[in-house]
This record gives sequence, structure tokens and C-alpha cells, in this order.
Amino acid sequence: MSSATPHRLPLAGVLRLGRPSDIWFKPALSVIAAVAPPNLTLLALDRLDLAMYTMAGSLCALYGHNRPYAARARALAWVVLGMVGGLAVALLAAALTTNAVVLVTVGAVLAAVQKTVCDATRIGPPGNVVLTFISSASLFAPQTSGQLPGHIGLALAAGAWAWLVCMAPGLLRPHGPERRATAQALNAAAAYADTRGTAAGHARARAASAAAIHAAWQSLLAAGARPDRTRRALEQLLVRAEVALAAPADTDPARLRAWARQLRGTGRVPRVASPREDADELLGVATAQALPIRHRLAPLAPLAVRTALGCALAGYAALALGVGRPYWALVTAASLYQANVTLTWSRGVQRVVGNLAGVLVFAALAPLAHLHPAALVLCSLALNFGAEALIGRNYWLGSVCVTPMALLITEFARAQDPAELITDRVADTLVGALAGFAAAVVVTNRRAGDRLDHALIAAERAREHAARLLAEPHPAPHALESARRALAAALVDLRATADAAAGEWWQRALPEERVVLTEQAGHRTLAATVRRQGLVPQDRDDTPGRERDRDQDPGRTTEDIRP
Repeated sequence: MSSATPHRLPLAGVLRLGRPSDIWFKPALSVIAAVAPPNLTLLALDRLDLAMYTMAGSLCALYGHNRPYAARARALAWVVLGMVGGLAVALLAAALTTNAVVLVTVGAVLAAVQKTVCDATRIGPPGNVVLTFISSASLFAPQTSGQLPGHIGLALAAGAWAWLVCMAPGLLRPHGPERRATAQALNAAAAYADTRGTAAGHARARAASAAAIHAAWQSLLAAGARPDRTRRALEQLLVRAEVALAAPADTDPARLRAWARQLRGTGRVPRVASPREDADELLGVATAQALPIRHRLAPLAPLAVRTALGCALAGYAALALGVGRPYWALVTAASLYQANVTLTWSRGVQRVVGNLAGVLVFAALAPLAHLHPAALVLCSLALNFGAEALIGRNYWLGSVCVTPMALLITEFARAQDPAELITDRVADTLVGALAGFAAAVVVTNRRAGDRLDHALIAAERAREHAARLLAEPHPAPHALESARRALAAALVDLRATADAAAGEWWQRALPEERVVLTEQAGHRTLAATVRRQGLVPQDRDDTPGRERDRDQDPGRTTEDIRP
């Protein structure tokens, strides 16, 4: 069956630079603080050959910076265990065999597992790429069984230090992540309010606002159940963002942005008047719970197969070409896979451009790095910082620093010929990108359409439940609040699933009209629940009953409501 989605391979905008992340400096500084002490210690001991193992633990400092500190502590602990576990498997394989085909196969399986688990747990950037880089490189490091405990111990120790580095800011700003999430929700709501709900681009702004508000609520929930004054104030600000989502024409965007600015620093969280009597119990209301990990793993099966096949093909092709470091091709393939084929293509272009520019940077830095081991360590640290500072603007720009950093890491054990390293890296980049994208095209993901069907059903049921409560004379406030949160979560999931499915190839025609209708009806019902809860005044044209009448009006066409 042919795909309803045109097989376009976009180039326009793929390399365009965006705005840096609001917290770009946090992972950049954290990785420096996590990497520098172990590397400088090894430098003083003249054992830089062990730096690869400490780097495994130190690079865990790249994760979890958007999570509240209670949730960050748990997530980082799992990241460290996952990193060390992948390292242990790789080192054991390296100790048991030197057969390159076997090692590439092990690396491909590890990459698929790491990709699947990272996506299922939604750990966030940098995802599986760093884990795969460490485990794949370790497969080709000379190893004996007697060295395993010491090398794994170094990684664990460095991982523990990285955990402390990432948790330390919580001592000074314990609510920092929740404040940032709330500020992002307020700014997104302000952007939607600017459209007044009718201007060009209002549908996209509304979806972005709903997603930001939902993410902020999840951030507050992840922070734990213990209430405090700061969290209560943040809850009230999020309610104001929800009001803007329901009534953009009656909202002052400047006020929302002013509140967002006040949240950026370390000052007091702005207090706003409680819009309803039960506002102090907002976080106590049941919300839509995330699916268990085992239920999130099943839809990721095609992505896991793509990763395993693409990485294996890339590694085998590199071996056939006589490249001495096939794991670079494997890591290149692993880095490509995104939510759909179209995004995978874009990431492939970014990866190739960034790597080719990065080898030129390495050629310029290599003479300096070869002057002294200390220069090598300092260059590596500078590139670590640059990678995290730039990658948020576009993946290719960060790769300009990641590539020379990876090449310099290979020289920690011994100095190598720069020309040979550059030749191998260019070959592996091209082979890995071609093999990785080929696997993405060959391995179809028909489940993308099935997931969209399930998301549509879930959104429609959530809307029907909220509409039934609205029809009651006196619905329980907590029941209405819970229904509204569930509907908001379902609409956010529907938009994300629809976007992912739209870029997937080789699938049946997508129910685009049904998606539009469901989103429009769902957001109108959300607005009706907000009015029913007394957050904004109702008027004659926007009563819950009239909202339901408009939803069911058979005379409305798709063109009437298309965003």
C-alpha cells in the first residue's frame, strides 16, 4: 500500500540555526565540572589511557537538567547504572573475543536496546547517543578479564561524581526546574493570546501552549507530593496560563510574560489571586498517569529493529572497506534515528555536515593538542563545553565540536596520525549515514498509523467524559478538574502522535480530517470546563451547552475549522 505522505527529503531549513536553550549553560558547565577532576587526576598520575572509563561516568552529567531535583536524582542514578551496564557488557565482549564481526553485532544490539529504553523512559537529550558512543568504543578497546573490575569501578566512581555535580544546584535553587517549566508555559500561553485565538498560526500556537502547560504540570507532579508555598504559587500561575488557553481574547499577554520573567531569577515567585476556592488542592487532583514502560516499549519495536539493522550494516560496511574503527560508523547510524523517516533524514544531513566540519576543526587543533598531554585534556574540555553550548541551536553545529572531541579522546592512550584519524572518520560518517538511513527506509513502521488511531480514540473518549460532566447540574469540582487534565493530556499526545505519523513512510492514508475535528472539539470542551469552573466568565455565546451544540453541528465543514 502506498504512503499518503509524499516522499520528500527536505533540505530547506535543515541547517538553520535556532535560539539556544534557556539553560544551555547548565549541561555545558556540568559536564566540565564532571569531566575535569577525573581527567586532571589521571593526567597527574600519567594514566590518561584510563580516561575512556572515567569519561563513561562523567558524561552522565549531560542528562536530567530539565527535571525537578527529586526526579533528577532518580533519573541520574538510572542513567549511571545504564551507562556502566552498557560499558560492562562491551568490555566483557572485548575480553572474550577480538572478532570484529561479533563485536559489531554486539554493538548493534546494545545500540538498539539503549535507543529503545531511552525513548521509552523519555530521558531526554542527549538520549542514547552518548551511551552508544561509550559502549561501542569500549568494544574495540584491548581488554582482559582481570582489568574489568577496575575499569568498571572507575566508571562508577566518575558517575557518582557526575550525580553530585548535577544535584548540587538544588542547594541554591531547589525549585529551579519547576520555575523554568512554569515560565515556559506562561510564555507559550502569551504567544497564543497574541493570536486572540483567530489570527494566522493560532492552531499551532494553541498546541504549543497546551503542550507547555501539560509539561509544567508534569514537572510539578514529578517534584513530589510534599506541598510548599513556592509550589502553590507556581500552581496558581499555571492556572492563569490555562485561562489564557481557554480565553485568549480576554488575556493580557504582557502580564503573562512579566510573570515569566520574574520566574527566571532567584527572586520571589509572583503571587496571584486564587481563582477558585479549591485551588490549594490542585496537585491532589488525579491526572492522567503515564503508561507503564512495558506498554511504551511495544510501539518502539520498529525503531529498535531499525537501530539494530542500521548499526549492524554500518559496522559491517566499515569493516568491508578496511576502516580501522568501525564503531564510528555504528555510532553515526545510531545517532540518526528520530520519530519518523523524515526527521531521520534531516538528522542525517545535520550529522554529515557537522562531522565533516568537525574533522577540519580537529585538523587545526591536533598540532596544539600534541604539544603536551595537558593541552590535550584542555582542548577536550573546551570542546565538551562548546558542544553543549551549541548543540541546542542545531545538531550540526554541536557536532562541529563533538567530532574533534571524539577524535581527541582516542589519543588519550597514545598519539596517532591525524591524517589517518580524519580519513577513517570521514569514511565512517558517510558509511554510517547511508546505512542508517537505508535501514530507516527499509524497516517500515505501520504502527505509526495504529498509534494515531489509539490516540484519536483516547482523545475522543476523554472529551466525551468531560462533556458528560459538563452536562450535570452540579459536577464534583475534583471530578471536573481531573477530566480536564485527562483531556488536556490526551490532546497533547494526539498532536505529538499525529506529527510523528505525518513524517513516516509506507503507511496507509492518515485520518487528517478526523484529527483536526477532534482537536478543535477537544479544545472547545477544555475552554468550556474552564468557564464552568469559574476561572473566566461565561457569556451567552460560549456556554458549555452551546459549545456542545457547535461540536455536534453536522453543517460544519472541515474548511470551517481547519487551522
